[in-house]
Amino acid sequence: MYKYILLLIAFFSIGAQAQEMNATVTIDAQQTGQPNFQVFRTLENQLTEFINTTSWTEDSYKTQERIDANFTIIVSSFDGDDFNASLQVQASRPVFGSTYDTPIYNYNDKAMSFNYKEFENLTFNPNTYDSNLVAVVVFHIYTILGMDADSFSLGGGESHFETAKQIVNTAASSNFSGWKATDGLQSRYRFNDALLSNVYDEFHTAMYQYHRLGLDLMHNNQKDGKQGAVDAITSLKSINDRRPNSFLIRTFFDAKSDEIAAMFSGGPSVDVTTLIDNLNRLAPTKRTTWSAIKF
Repeated sequence: MYKYILLLIAFFSIGAQAQEMNATVTIDAQQTGQPNFQVFRTLENQLTEFINTTSWTEDSYKTQERIDANFTIIVSSFDGDDFNASLQVQASRPVFGSTYDTPIYNYNDKAMSFNYKEFENLTFNPNTYDSNLVAVVVFHIYTILGMDADSFSLGGGESHFETAKQIVNTAASSNFSGWKATDGLQSRYRFNDALLSNVYDEFHTAMYQYHRLGLDLMHNNQKDGKQGAVDAITSLKSINDRRPNSFLIRTFFDAKSDEIAAMFSGGPSVDVTTLIDNLNRLAPTKRTTWSAIKF
């Protein structure tokens, strides 16, 4: 009987420590001319298991609370163990009181060259740099965790963004691109630096306003929910007034533009005159999308 009780305790302890990610990994190797090469299927399976079975935080996640994400690695060429690729990462979280999932992250990482030997162990240590493949993937995992936490509590993602920064600092000694200040304005370094900079403080406020004070209220009061989203976009405008066309703001609208247009094109009407003006200033490349807002 005593052993049975211990087994029950162990079972429920494992359940309480459920992993945070529910990710799908796709390796697109069409450009290589060898898309069915076995190494790509092995890598796909290994990354899926690595992401979904690792405990990335000390928080307890219920199964239904796991964060849905898609990692699509587009391999352009490879030579032995050396791979040239890009990575498209998307993540979403459920909206309270609905069956709808809202996108919280949409990042096109164009610099993802890496070395990989089939069946090699994929392990992560925040204090060491052993693999660019692992470093890039884990950087995005912690950024996703931060975005998700920001959407539920004001400033809730900071510790995860700090972990991502640690990965950036450790990987900066490598010869791979994306980890240094000199690697362009749309690098992992720049994105993480913006997330932790006081210059972009309103971004975290906007994430909370848009999701917790916006979308999560719409099941009960659509007008209040819309107003939360309007307030979030006003917060983002404060950033844009100081730093026009920032990478952080562009990434937000890459994830949210279609959703925003749909939100304000039906249901209870709110004053959108200023909203549309702000949207056109914040994301001018999406004017066609904003033109769908009719109220």
